[in-house]
Amino acid sequence: MSNIENILSRKNLDNSEYAEKMISDLSAITTDDVERAIAHKPGVYGYEKMIALLSPAAKNCIEQMAQAAQQLTIQRFGRVLQMYAPIYVSNLCVNGCKYCGFNCKTKFERTRLTVEQAIKDSDMIASQGFRNILIVSGEDPQYVTVEYLSQLSQRLREKFSTISMEIQPMTTEQYRDCFQAGIDGVSLYQETYNRQAYEYYHPAGPKSDYSCRINSHDSTASAGMRRLGLGVLLGLNHWQIETLALAEHACYLMKKYWRSQVSFSFPRIRPAENTIGKYKHLVSESDLVQMMCALRLCFADAGIALSTRESAAFRDSMTKICVTQISAGSKTNPGGYCENENSLEQFTIDDDRCAKEISDMLIKNGYEPVWKDWDKAFTS
Repeated sequence: MSNIENILSRKNLDNSEYAEKMISDLSAITTDDVERAIAHKPGVYGYEKMIALLSPAAKNCIEQMAQAAQQLTIQRFGRVLQMYAPIYVSNLCVNGCKYCGFNCKTKFERTRLTVEQAIKDSDMIASQGFRNILIVSGEDPQYVTVEYLSQLSQRLREKFSTISMEIQPMTTEQYRDCFQAGIDGVSLYQETYNRQAYEYYHPAGPKSDYSCRINSHDSTASAGMRRLGLGVLLGLNHWQIETLALAEHACYLMKKYWRSQVSFSFPRIRPAENTIGKYKHLVSESDLVQMMCALRLCFADAGIALSTRESAAFRDSMTKICVTQISAGSKTNPGGYCENENSLEQFTIDDDRCAKEISDMLIKNGYEPVWKDWDKAFTS
């Protein structure tokens, strides 16, 4: 087992049987325990602290948690939010994930964008003001290769200051080639840290390899990537257990790869074509608020991203508390910004406001929308 796998295994955070016991034990935590956790060194992680912040008792203190999270976020990030947009380049996937619209067993016309087609989509994104772009793809390693990504990123650098990607896991050498081509961040979600649940939801394809997935950020960071995006697909397992595992993973990465910034994303299950449709562990908005605030109170300098999966009202409220990165006008299908609006989406979005509407909302609420992370002259 790798270092992170050993860490999770020692605390039984990858084990279904322990999860049920942990959920039961959380009920023993008191409001006094939660208040002590809130007061304990804001922004500093502790395992017991996180347990208290995730407990049922913490729901009685959610306003205190939100206020503390807000103060800490403003202290560390100011009143600014980074704006970004995803560009989907392929909906072909070699995996059989039961929750995803790109599932390899689903019969539909697949779409792959050439570099030129992707540039057309990116032109539409840039015209809205974005200078921070995220390349997204189904796991399509035969097409979305290092060569493809390098050609695309070299073209994107003419318009965008920051380029990240969310694709299949790669080797350290492949990540290093992508970094040298201009990609400086990688988002890769474990989906669930529970091994049994992971096996059930990922029955086929390379993604079924739990160990490969969980160790990929070691390769990412070793290659020099500046930003590491972590997350789980909320709805596959107990959200409290997933948050503990996510926190342990982040703590491990921050200690070992301190030059890279870690950020958290919070994708909740959304409707998608030809998926199983029923999940035992759906996460409510109040649960999600508690999860996000708990992570902020333990990780002062971590980015917190909230995508268009969530409703406009919820996103508006969370930008005032702890969110530091927000997408707008997102399309989750290849070519969706211009010439191929009918290609299959990975999932349906909820907040369909355009970039200007999001920007105006932030300004109205006293925040400054930032369209790029840093200038490309800094990273060249």
